[in-house]
Amino acid sequence: METMETMETMQTYNLIDAPDKHGEIFDQAAIEPVLLIQESQPSYVIFSAELYEKMINRIQELEDQILLEKAKTAISESEMVGTEVFTSALEILANGET
Repeated sequence: METMETMETMQTYNLIDAPDKHGEIFDQAAIEPVLLIQESQPSYVIFSAELYEKMINRIQELEDQILLEKAKTAISESEMVGTEVFTSALEILANGET
């Protein structure tokens, strides 16, 4: 699993030791994400506000790409293609025809 591999390469601190090493932890977090563990299990990840902003922006870009692909799919699967077909369908509906 890629996420676990990434977590395994991160600088790691025990949550119990964090209060005594908070300066070191935050200095490291300014450079790269830091993993805090509790009872040998991942508990928290600390990283810079700059990295957080980049991650949020990237998530928004990916969400926009997904919406664009869904819109393209909806248009390509639409039965009403072209102005003439659309206008004709509106006229039929306006006249009460089915």
